[in-house]
Amino acid sequence: MATDQMKLKWTDVQEIAIALADEYTDTDPRFINFVDLRNWVMALEQFDDTPERCGEKILEAIQMAWIEEAL
Repeated sequence: MATDQMKLKWTDVQEIAIALADEYTDTDPRFINFVDLRNWVMALEQFDDTPERCGEKILEAIQMAWIEEAL
């Protein structure tokens, strides 16, 4: 991974979903709770944003994008 790679923000829903799908290959995103989802996003190496910028609508969008990615 390049050190100059752009860092992900909460609004990068599609890119976050792709990263989660790559990182958690054995996880069905339909059954993840938002607490775990939020923690997993923040744990992504390329993620760099503050927890306060995250809300339920963003987590829902990430989950839906991840479900689409997993299909």
